[in-house]
Amino acid sequence: MKLLHQPGDLTNGDRKACLAIGMFDGVHLGHQQVLRQAIEDSHQHEARSVAVTFDRHPASVIAPGRATALLQTRDQRLRAIESLGIDAVLLIEFDTAFSRKPGATFVRELTDGFSAIHSICVGAKFTFGHKRDGNVELLRTLGQALGFHVHGLQAVSLDGQAVSSTRIRAAVRDGHLDAAGQMLGRTFAIEGTVIEGDRRGRELGFPTANLDTDGLVLPPNGVYAAHVRLGQEEAHRAVLNIGLRPTLAKPEPTLQVEAHLLDFDGELYGQVMEIEFVEQLRDEQRFDSTDELAAQISRDIEHARTLF
Repeated sequence: MKLLHQPGDLTNGDRKACLAIGMFDGVHLGHQQVLRQAIEDSHQHEARSVAVTFDRHPASVIAPGRATALLQTRDQRLRAIESLGIDAVLLIEFDTAFSRKPGATFVRELTDGFSAIHSICVGAKFTFGHKRDGNVELLRTLGQALGFHVHGLQAVSLDGQAVSSTRIRAAVRDGHLDAAGQMLGRTFAIEGTVIEGDRRGRELGFPTANLDTDGLVLPPNGVYAAHVRLGQEEAHRAVLNIGLRPTLAKPEPTLQVEAHLLDFDGELYGQVMEIEFVEQLRDEQRFDSTDELAAQISRDIEHARTLF
């Protein structure tokens, strides 16, 4: 998959582009339908399939105080798109200037930038442009004028409800990770860089990798069995804690996401870690002493081993 920063980066000669446009947070079943339509179009018309997406969620620019917690990091999102077989991704910098661009201008710039566009694939309720002045109807009007086809695909339904990033975020927050996984079409996973911690886990005999997960939606506080991936390495088994660590709490406790990798010995600081959730082991709880906490962690590890 080729990463594009402007349409002209796609060297496709006389071949047309088939676009799929969206934020695609989660790359869930509905997103996959839109992306696969672009791929199918490209195969049928000897074109290139291109996902057009943004480097950040539009809400983080338009309404930063109400920014949406995301299901994926940008790298996770790009990997998920790539796994579907898309030829290229146009990653647009969504800044204040871009947020003020009318929808028609955005589409005309795409048609000018690519040598030719065969089709544009979006969800049926897709909106775009300044103050969301663009929709599928506008796309079809522009398509007639500029010579491209438009697919406005209806949402994928699961259990009688439309699959959406909003619905998946709610499922994750409520701890319904199986339901989230069904809508995603894969196991729910978070990703973050390992940062320096206070080494309290090491003092207890269970060293942990502390993750920076700022901006991501997280499951309820508690202890989880998980698989950890470091780059291209095989997955490591782990026990993950999400919470305020009430037994070790500081005067102003802060949310921590920390993973203890089983049967692992190595340096992790600065590495990017992806964590796939297997099952929740227990809720977060406070213990009367660090000895009791250490004993419970040992039981958590044994419990986790039975699940792998």
